[in-house]
Amino acid sequence: MKNRIVYVGKARKRYWRETFHAYLFLLPAFIILGAFVFWPIGYSLILSFFKWDFTNQRAPFFHGFTNYTQLFKLQMALPYSFWQACVYSAFYIVAAFLLARLVFLWTHYFKAFESHRLGRERLLRMTAIYAALTVLGLLFAHNGLIWPLFGTVVLMGSLYFFENRRPYAFKKPMGLWSLAVSVLLLYFVLKRISLVRYELFDFLLLTKESSVFVKSIFNTIYYVILTTPAEIVISLFIALLLNLPLKLKPFFRTAYFVPYVTSVVAISLVWRWIFNDEYGLFNYFLSLIDISKVKWLTQETWTIPTIAIVSIWKSVGYNAIIFLAGLQSIDKSYYEAAKVDGASNLQNFYHITWPLLSPTTFFILIVSVIGNFKVFTQVYVLYQALPGPYNNSGMTMVYYIFDRFYAHQQMGEASAAAYVLFMIILVLTFFQFRVGKQRVQYVG
Repeated sequence: MKNRIVYVGKARKRYWRETFHAYLFLLPAFIILGAFVFWPIGYSLILSFFKWDFTNQRAPFFHGFTNYTQLFKLQMALPYSFWQACVYSAFYIVAAFLLARLVFLWTHYFKAFESHRLGRERLLRMTAIYAALTVLGLLFAHNGLIWPLFGTVVLMGSLYFFENRRPYAFKKPMGLWSLAVSVLLLYFVLKRISLVRYELFDFLLLTKESSVFVKSIFNTIYYVILTTPAEIVISLFIALLLNLPLKLKPFFRTAYFVPYVTSVVAISLVWRWIFNDEYGLFNYFLSLIDISKVKWLTQETWTIPTIAIVSIWKSVGYNAIIFLAGLQSIDKSYYEAAKVDGASNLQNFYHITWPLLSPTTFFILIVSVIGNFKVFTQVYVLYQALPGPYNNSGMTMVYYIFDRFYAHQQMGEASAAAYVLFMIILVLTFFQFRVGKQRVQYVG
């Protein structure tokens, strides 16, 4: 027993000695990370709660969440409130959903319900009730806030009564994509015929024009939506080509990867000449196919697409190399078995390549979304230190932080904007990880 106690004591001393030596080797890295990463992050969080600008540089004072509320302060009054827009939009979405279900029921009536307990009389009664509730809700929707709220509750209650409590009423469920497309189409039909007066998307558009920071969020999300899917699709296509038995394959790999390692400033300068309105190469090629010149750098609507084109061209090579590594890691026996079964190339891609590439796609998606939210240099160089040609059309969140910090010397507000950006990226990354657990297929 005594020998065992001595042995355990020596093992514990050896463990702590080795742990101390390990952390001693890691100490330089901790010092560098602490000085250039952890300390700035913590200090900027504290700074976001202080009033610190060029008038209070020597004595910044604490004023709570004022910097955060100042970011979302509107410069002009809106015709309706955010909650009003949410309630009305919820009503119109539910109404569009019920109309989509009615269209689907009548479309499949003769095939699905001809010999079922749901007879024609019941279907007509359901149609009359849904249509009456929707029409009454649309007629009274513009007279206060209580009518659409009441209509939403009634419509959802009727949906529960007819289809959940009586499951035989609808045996064949709608597909998720067909349901979503039908609801969107009917929603925009309602909006097109001017029945939708108060709507959340229009509210956000009005808010965008009333707040520079909200517009920067809108522009950044618009940029991410344009850039991320295009990067993944183009990169995957290039990777599939590079995975074929081609000649000069190392040359093509290098050619696609060179833009990624090239300076963003140099790339943006070159693309600024390519996008030139008068004698740029882009407009020259468009003129060859009888397309009129596009004002890439001087028209507001083309600001974010222009920035997206440059970013896609730069990052597509890196993503293609990652996809190529994922393609080469797939066991060839899967394709050999599929060939024996007579599968086509499209079936191989849909049932073998794409599912087994899900971990690689998931990684590229996470990295691309985080990187695209931090876009700055392309805007700064393409538009010569301005956030777009006019009306802040190229104002992104990182550019807003830069503008508040360096141009306006409002360090506290810039720090608050940085943490709003951090929270947006954190929430999106968390959501992607939750979805990725269900969709990503890891093969050992």
